Amino acid sequence: MAAEKMSLSKAINASLRTALDSDPKVLIMGEDVGKLGGVFRVTDGLQKDFGEDRVIDTPLAESGIVGTAIGLALRGYRPVVEIQFDGFVFPAYDQIVTQLAKMHARSLGKVKMPVVIRIPYGGGIGAVEHHSESPEALFAHVAGLKVISPSNASDAYWMLQQAIGSDDPVIYFEPKRRYHDKGEVDTSAIPGPLHAARVARPGTDLTLAAYGPMVKVALDAAAAAAEEGKSLEVVDLRSMSPIDFDTVQRSVERTGRLVVVHEAPVFLGTGAEIAARITERCFYHLQAPVLRVGGYHAPYPPSRLEDEYLPDLDRVLDAVDRALAY
Repeated sequence: MAAEKMSLSKAINASLRTALDSDPKVLIMGEDVGKLGGVFRVTDGLQKDFGEDRVIDTPLAESGIVGTAIGLALRGYRPVVEIQFDGFVFPAYDQIVTQLAKMHARSLGKVKMPVVIRIPYGGGIGAVEHHSESPEALFAHVAGLKVISPSNASDAYWMLQQAIGSDDPVIYFEPKRRYHDKGEVDTSAIPGPLHAARVARPGTDLTLAAYGPMVKVALDAAAAAAEEGKSLEVVDLRSMSPIDFDTVQRSVERTGRLVVVHEAPVFLGTGAEIAARITERCFYHLQAPVLRVGGYHAPYPPSRLEDEYLPDLDRVLDAVDRALAY
């Protein structure tokens, strides 16, 4: 089958459609996911085609949604839950970290929890408070959860397929400001490992590691640096738990420098763990300290200020210049 060009949001829709069609135990649940098709129209048309018993409009109760999904998983279903916005996940945080993440270990491996929690996350859409947050580090810290984020349409399709097929709970962060970015999706391809990082652009002078919405910014920074004769390698991490440190290590052993980029605050963010691990692993290869670029340790600002908050091309290039200056 030839690859088809589609937006990241359409790729997610196509992946959900494939899962619903291939396994009657797959259910979709969430606020407005049915008749409305989701606030971003990601689930558009699915309830119409698969019915209200498979694509379920729920009450506005995130804790209840996740709790119900846990019960369904115990009965053999594979629920895919949508949290309408990133900042709305916290009423369900207790269910996720004390029940969903722990059930497998609590049962000594006898109970599986094949639950996917889809969370549109990040800024860049001019939204109001609690609609633009990046809470991925909170979930990556919790043992028992897989945490992933695609940066392109092909990964959006295949990583969701793999997440739904997993017997472990997966937090699937969707970069909402990339929903309309288009790319080639080959639905007949054989995907690589779910948690493997990908070298999105080879380079020799410095490694940029990013995931989700920031991969495009990293690629733009590499293109801009190339005009000045600097060769930057871009690694799309794809997974925040587990993290593919081996791919990052191999890249840094070639380039000698690393800048980690994410939207979430730098303080105690995913980049901090990557910086620490790579410093331990690559101490004698590093020619500069590992630098981090991210959001500020402050509540996400009103929309008119978000351009000042979000890491952009200039902030990434400034970190690149600082690393190359050593």
